[in-house]
Amino acid sequence: MFDADHTRFGFELRTRWGQRVVGTFPQHQGELIRLPDGRRQVRIRLATAAVEVAGSSRYTELARGEGFFNAGRYPLIEFVSEPQPEALLHDGGALRGRLSIHGVSRYETFALKPSACARPGLDCDVVAQGSVAREDYGLSSWQFALRNQVRFDLRVRLQESTR
Repeated sequence: MFDADHTRFGFELRTRWGQRVVGTFPQHQGELIRLPDGRRQVRIRLATAAVEVAGSSRYTELARGEGFFNAGRYPLIEFVSEPQPEALLHDGGALRGRLSIHGVSRYETFALKPSACARPGLDCDVVAQGSVAREDYGLSSWQFALRNQVRFDLRVRLQESTR
């Protein structure tokens, strides 16, 4: 299981005028599963009703609303990785999996950074980033104001019993 106190999931959008819109998913669940063949699989669930946009209650309300994440209808964003070798946690590389947003599931790839410690996830964060196109997930509202790309930033810590 993820250590909820030390795990962070964020996102960033840009407006057509270059302004950064930065948000977080403060309510999340996740786990790193050891498969019988020794590989690992990551499962992440982010609560859209809890999404927060830094410094703006108005943007927070818009992000949760029908025109964007539509938290009432689509309460979760989910990611399930393909099985990966354990070395990926140490070496970094491509973390590919099925991302589900707004009722649409697609395969996406996130870039996992090489570990900064001997026990990634326990002694240091596991860090990943990736971008997705809003239009691929039916998040086409606000096209006049927001660029299409959404960048996700993930910083994960594990509970000691997980590794």
